[in-house]
Amino acid sequence: MKNPSRFCDGIKRRNFLQLGAAGAFGMGVSLPQLLQSQAVGHSQNRTTKDVSLIVVFLQGGLSTIDTWDMKPEAPTEFRGEFSPISTAVPGIQICEHLPQIAKHQDKFSLVRSFGHGDSNHGSADHAMLTGYKPGAGFNGGLKPNNQKPCLGSIISKEQGPRGSVPPYVCLPKMHNSAGSSFLGPTAAPFVVAADPNAPDFKVPDLVPPVTVSSNRLHNRHSLLQRINRYQGSVETRANQNAKSMNTFQQKAFDLMTSAATKHAFDIEQETSQLRDQYGRNSLGQSCLMARRLVQAGVRCVLIDHIDWDTHYNNFHVLRNELLPQLDGAMSGLLGDLDNQGMLESTMVLVTGEFGRTPRINKDAGRDHWGPSTTIALAGGGIQGGRIIGASDERAERPATTPYGPADLMATIYRGLGISQEQVFYTPDGRPIPIVPGDGKVIPGLF
Repeated sequence: MKNPSRFCDGIKRRNFLQLGAAGAFGMGVSLPQLLQSQAVGHSQNRTTKDVSLIVVFLQGGLSTIDTWDMKPEAPTEFRGEFSPISTAVPGIQICEHLPQIAKHQDKFSLVRSFGHGDSNHGSADHAMLTGYKPGAGFNGGLKPNNQKPCLGSIISKEQGPRGSVPPYVCLPKMHNSAGSSFLGPTAAPFVVAADPNAPDFKVPDLVPPVTVSSNRLHNRHSLLQRINRYQGSVETRANQNAKSMNTFQQKAFDLMTSAATKHAFDIEQETSQLRDQYGRNSLGQSCLMARRLVQAGVRCVLIDHIDWDTHYNNFHVLRNELLPQLDGAMSGLLGDLDNQGMLESTMVLVTGEFGRTPRINKDAGRDHWGPSTTIALAGGGIQGGRIIGASDERAERPATTPYGPADLMATIYRGLGISQEQVFYTPDGRPIPIVPGDGKVIPGLF
């Protein structure tokens, strides 16, 4: 058996996470710069809707023929080992290994005639998170690799922050295609860069390093204030910039010491019972953290969950690891949002970059398959319990009107009240529509 800890393109599936730089107190200036950029750069085209978005991105590619769009009547080399079960909505069936999600089918809908034809990691990621196919010169290994802005950056740019929390957050790490592209740092995500399932979970950019005591932190803050006052007195040309940066350094300091902010990121505030319902794993606890962040005012949370690239032992890995995690995380999130009265104001998207091949390969796995997949959508005005479109008898191609990434973007922006006619301009003046010209709202969801 080949090494399961790597994607097929050779990129390691890292179980460790990089730590972020924190603050402007001897630890870099990433947080103040982010706060400053977001405050001065978000669009004035505010919308009247107040809907947030949680994206559960299953990186590597969920096998939707084994989950959302099963084909029990297909030949054995296509249908696989799993059986369908009934859900809370009569006539809709999904995989037997998603029994808790099945109880919430009335809260989410499935688009089964979805696809984009790109079966490559990186470029397919970019398409699914921006609506745009990447053009010449695209390098999927860059981080970020965006030629066009990620949907989270669009939301951040258009709607701006609610209160002191960042409008766009990535966790437990930043997806390669989660960047802001030509929108610049004004729309860049705040990256948690830590696993909420870790026993010692902390957000690096919101806490001082363990070697800095509280007294030393306040001393550094006082020293920084004195330096900024000196800059303001001797640098007349840069005086305004110095004052501006001082404001956001102060804001960063306030954020680091804010009880409200600490509460939003303190997952230990949740009961053990609720944490167990979501699942004591990275995906489950990331979904719980996403709910907390949206509740605190974050507009878009992008969860990047790896290991879905099941070229080998697809059914063993899905049955024993991935699907139990997804079952707990998604059912926990939908049930919790509903119980909190947040489902109507929070849209949820569950997707990967593509599906898996309908035909099972020689290694009992499924390979990349861009032509046909299924996406799940809930909340934010989406009507639950619906099936939109259909794939053919072997899930190889859409059998009804096909929908793709551009249509998904149009649908999400419609739900969030963002104009699909909006046009952005690159630094060299090129107009870039917020949605590609062929993107249309997927009918039947609202």
